[in-house]
Formats: sequence, C-alpha cells, structure tokens
Amino acid sequence: MGKPMAREIALDVLLKIEKQHAYSQLALNEAIEKQELKPQDRALITQIVYGVLQWKIRLNYILENYVNSKRKRDDWVNLLLLMSIYQKEFLTKIPDHAIVNEAVVIARKRGHQGISGFVNGVLRQYLRQGSPDLSKIEPEVKRLSIIYSHPEWLIKQWTDDFGKEAALNICQANNQPPNMTIRVNTLNMSKSELINQLSKEGIEAVEGELSPYALVIEKGRILKSPLLQEGAFTVQDESSMLVADVVHAKPGMRVLDACAGPGGKTSHIAELMENQGEIVAFDLHKHKTRLIDQHANRLGLSIIHTMALDAREAQTQFKNESFDRILVDAPCTGLGVIRHKPEIKWEKKNTDVERIVNIQKDIIQQVAPLLKKGGRLIYSTCTIDKRENEKVIYDFLSKNSEFEWDQEGIAHLPKKLKNNLIDDQSMIQILPSDYGTDGFFICCLRRKNP
Repeated sequence: MGKPMAREIALDVLLKIEKQHAYSQLALNEAIEKQELKPQDRALITQIVYGVLQWKIRLNYILENYVNSKRKRDDWVNLLLLMSIYQKEFLTKIPDHAIVNEAVVIARKRGHQGISGFVNGVLRQYLRQGSPDLSKIEPEVKRLSIIYSHPEWLIKQWTDDFGKEAALNICQANNQPPNMTIRVNTLNMSKSELINQLSKEGIEAVEGELSPYALVIEKGRILKSPLLQEGAFTVQDESSMLVADVVHAKPGMRVLDACAGPGGKTSHIAELMENQGEIVAFDLHKHKTRLIDQHANRLGLSIIHTMALDAREAQTQFKNESFDRILVDAPCTGLGVIRHKPEIKWEKKNTDVERIVNIQKDIIQQVAPLLKKGGRLIYSTCTIDKRENEKVIYDFLSKNSEFEWDQEGIAHLPKKLKNNLIDDQSMIQILPSDYGTDGFFICCLRRKNP
C-alpha cells in the first residue's frame, strides 16, 4: 500500500479528534511527525484540520443544503465532505477538480462504490450551485453563529460581557491560525543568542509583543530543533508567560503552584528565581506531575518538587503561612485558547462554566491560608468568561477581608496592558482579539500585614 495522501492524513486526524476526543494540536503533531512529508503537505494537513474544526458550524450549514439530513452517514463520510467544502470556501488556490477527485479516491478506498458515487454527486452539485446566502438567516444570533462558526451560547455570553462588536472580534480572532510562540530559558542563553542559534537551523524567530521572554516562530520546524531538548526554550503562549512576571518570586523564596500541570508556568517561575529557593507544584494527576518533572529536568531546574494532590486538600499537607507566593492557575473552560484548540467550541457547554466555577472558588479558598502575611496570591485562567475570572475574585474578597488588591504585582506587566485592567483593580483580561495571543486572565492579591 502506498503512502497516505495529505487529505487522508487530515481525515484520520479529524476522526481521532471527533471519536476519541483527542487534542487537535497533539493529534496533528503526532500524525505529521509519523510521515515523511513535504512542507506543502504538512501545511495543507494543518490548514484542513484546523479549518474544519474552526468553521464546523458554517460548513455543516452549507452541506445540509446538498444532502438528505435524515439519511445516516458515517462520520468519516461527513468529515470528508466538510473537508472538501472547506477547501473550496477558504483555500482559493486548490482547483475544483482536485477537491472532487481526491475526495472520490479517498471514498473509494475507504468505502464501497455507492459511497464514492454519493460523495462525487454531492460535491459536484455543491460546486454547480455554490454556497447558500448566509445574510438572510434569522434570528440574528443564529446568523452570527453560522457566519462566525461559534455556538449561539458563546456569542450571547460574549455579547453580554463585552458588547457585540468585541464579541464578533473575538470570534474572528479565534478563527485565525495560532502563532507558535516559545519562551527563552534565560538560565541557558539570552534571547538574542537563541534567535541566532535558531537562524542557523533555518528557523526564523521574532520578538514577542508582550513578554520579554517570548519569541514568535515565523518559519521552520521548531519542535525538531535540538535546542528544545537541550533546554534552551519552552513552547508556551505569550499571554501565559505574563503570569511569572506577576508572581515576581525572588531567589530563595518558597512558592506554591497549586494547579501546576503540565508545568510551563512553574518552570518559568523557577527560571526567574534563578533556580534558588523552592517551588512546590501540585497537580491532581500523576501523569501531569511526571510531565512537570521531565520539563524541569530538560530545563536544568532543581527547585521544583511535585506532588500528585488535589489543591483543595493542600491544608492537609502544609501548615498555614508556609509560602511567600501562591499561584492558582485554576482549571477552567479554556475559552481563551480556542485558536489553539478549536474543538473547545463544540465540547464546552454553558453548564460546564457553572460546574467549574465552584471548583475554582474551592481551590482559592483552601490554599489562601497557606500564604504568609504580606505574601502574594495570584489567580489566573486561560478563559475569558467573567464568571470564572473577576466574579471568582470578588466572591473571594467578600469572604476574606485579610486579602487586598496588589497593584505592585500588576505593575511588572508591560505598560500597554493598562488598557486591559478590569475596574482599575489589580486584574487584567486579555482577549484573543487584543494582541494575537490566547485570551488570559491574571489577578494579583496580597495578604495584609496586620
């Protein structure tokens, strides 16, 4: 049997995401690394996988005009049709005959003659008649949901929270290809040294916009660089790099990272502490604490001590006032990272927010007594839902009068983020539409000195 075609690989990845709930990024990287592929094939597979996940509602709406919705179709047939429509709607360089021919070849290979005939017929009819007019769809929320390919509940929620224009800007940003960003390990080399070393490998990197440790990869296969295994850098989105700046732990301090897996922020804090002091890193899952350990070893960090523990049980392991800094990078819906994980749009429901908020409130409440007086408590998430962010903080402050806003922590952030302050307090919300990064929330509180 010959090597699979690029579109076949894309189809397999999409099936894995849909049937096994695999993470898009991991499934895609795994499939691409398995094959010896030309750069243009890697690019096409990536475009198709992300494109179908991003534009699923819109593509399904178009498809429903050309198929009998009551007729049961196999998942792979449905995805093959969505892939083909995506290529026509969004990848302008691919000729119509190539879209149809490749789909028919895949259908013939995977199914019987009837399926390849069905795929051929549907696609030819679609190419003849074109896309339906989306501007006539009513009511408005349904129209916006189809045009921007986001569930109606998200469009309603973001419109309520940020206004209609901002909500649609978020949707547009979520449908853009994600940046590949890395964080330089300053214990290993400087940012300019890393740029030079990468350029020798044919990898082009430019400085990030928000974090002094960020490089955005513009060209090249960064995950193949030997410098990754040598501990010169870590793959991390730029907005999440800001957390370590707010923690601002000094060498020799004792820090608790209460929800640490997979360890990106933990290792960044350790680097900024110059690998002096101690970081206790909890995660609920043993496989995540193993990842943190591997991560620390790769980066040459010895001050991170991991424990497989639910952060809500922290008081059973540590005395009150044990830590100079506590970071709660809380479990959340992840609604700020849709650009990197577009499947989140289809997997999360409004009820998930309500469920997870209770966990967030419990965690911050249970770890707070472990902070020394005068110490800093940082709460962060990669969501943009106010219920998981500032509302959790206001609820916490209403019950814990010994905590106050800590403007000093937020002052370590770039000046341009003043526009992202919430209620002029020591918390910021970055939206995916602001700087081309993930959406992110960071709040800094201080335990009062009596």
